[in-house]
Amino acid sequence: MLEERHSVPLEDGKLALALHLPDGRGPVACVVACHGLGASKDSDKYLLLGEEFPRAGLALARFDFRGCGESTGREDETTVASRIDDCRAVLARLESHPRLDGRFGLLGSSMGGFVALHVAAARGDGTPVVTWNAPASLADLGDSRDSPGIGMPFLLELSSGRYADSPRGVPRHLVIQAEADDVVDLEHGSMLHARAAEPCDFVIIPGADHRLTDMAHRRAAVARSLDWLLRFVRETP
Repeated sequence: MLEERHSVPLEDGKLALALHLPDGRGPVACVVACHGLGASKDSDKYLLLGEEFPRAGLALARFDFRGCGESTGREDETTVASRIDDCRAVLARLESHPRLDGRFGLLGSSMGGFVALHVAAARGDGTPVVTWNAPASLADLGDSRDSPGIGMPFLLELSSGRYADSPRGVPRHLVIQAEADDVVDLEHGSMLHARAAEPCDFVIIPGADHRLTDMAHRRAAVARSLDWLLRFVRETP
């Protein structure tokens, strides 16, 4: 497997991007992984994705939202809208990569899943998306001023109602939800599944916590995600 490091330019900074590619293959499809609040592309979950997806024949792109990891900016100055813009910028950067064939999937954990859903909805082309423990609504965050990554711009956006809820009617959505999640509870997963368009599915990982700390739980999420993305990325134009 090959790992490449890239910089994605923004008007006021840059995003750090790591791209993992399978060995000895022609152009392949790519899954873009979106991390959650207070995390980075170098969290253990995304490093594992960078190992497992290329083994299955998919490229895996992991990146830092602005203000996180190696990207420029401050996380407490970001919003859902800025995160959506970041993900779009990464996709635009990867569209011209010679080892990629233009087919994409999205995978996001927690807030990253919420962002990935909005990106998939805006693309409108059936881009397959997998969410891990993603919220269906951000209403509770209005009372969480001390949460990592949440600053006044985020709260102002939330109070306006923009991006307060997950989009409806997103097809090819696999909802993966930890049963014992004490950050984003099971009801959110049920709501996400109810809002999705067919084909969609809902997987509950028994006993798992929000971070999928137990490696068996994490590997189960990776395996189900791979199955879903390999199935549907083939149908992506």
